Amino acid sequence: MSGRTRLFLGVLACFVAAIIGVFVGRALLPIRPQPGAELHDVLHHKLALDANQEARLTVLEERFAVQRRAFELELRADNARLAEAIEVEHGNGPRVAAAVDRSHAVMGKLQKATLAHIFAMRQILRPDQTAQFDRAVVKALTDDAR
Repeated sequence: MSGRTRLFLGVLACFVAAIIGVFVGRALLPIRPQPGAELHDVLHHKLALDANQEARLTVLEERFAVQRRAFELELRADNARLAEAIEVEHGNGPRVAAAVDRSHAVMGKLQKATLAHIFAMRQILRPDQTAQFDRAVVKALTDDAR
């Protein structure tokens, strides 16, 4: 068997092993729910929102989706700046520290925007709906499964 053939078979074996590993991992490890999935389920399926509430919720969700995407893009750019700083400094130098501080500031803004969104959603609820919503928010923030 030639060297090229052995190399090809080795690469092929690694690829097949990786695919098998993915399937085994998916079969054995539970898939974690997305953060906020339970809150979304409570809002859309358990609170029996009326048509006006649904319409207002849709507006809030569309607006926040745009805002969240902007923060995500900003964080991606921050990660690129951090990678560049690490590549230049090869350690925790001033450019790395500045890049980390910048990304933490954006994360803080995203968290504040998320809380504002949650409180805006709560404002559209009737008093008989808020307790269940509040429990879902607290669970989303304290659930150890994440």
